[in-house]
Amino acid sequence: MTIDTRIFGEIEVEEDKVITFEEGIIGFPDCKRFTLIYDEDKGDRRSICWMQSLDEPVFALPVLDPLLVKEDYNPMVEDELLKELGDLREENTFILVTVTVPENIEELSVNLKAPLIINVDERKAVQMIIEDDLPVKYKIYEFLQARKAGE
Repeated sequence: MTIDTRIFGEIEVEEDKVITFEEGIIGFPDCKRFTLIYDEDKGDRRSICWMQSLDEPVFALPVLDPLLVKEDYNPMVEDELLKELGDLREENTFILVTVTVPENIEELSVNLKAPLIINVDERKAVQMIIEDDLPVKYKIYEFLQARKAGE
């Protein structure tokens, strides 16, 4: 399918790249179908990517693998809450967190409290609020600068 996005212009999305959030995402319950956009030339999903809505082409969320900025990130989630995603195993589970990009870039942060949990085999996902004591605004600017300096 072809969609005309606000950020990326017209893009082609293959059906096997569509991720479905049956309940939508927090604040956007009508946005149920997304695709993940990242630099495919680098094959790099370990930097900021975009979760592009296919239902609202003007809507895209910057997202990031939380392990990139918090190596011990392991939110506790009841299995019952993930039941709708199908058979989740370590090798088919991909977790992302949303990125907030404020005017002052040094305040760049991720939301560790409400991750996006994706079953890559089924292409089903859910966003949930974690009960653990995790921050909504976990600052990451220094982590990304250090990573960039180390490359």
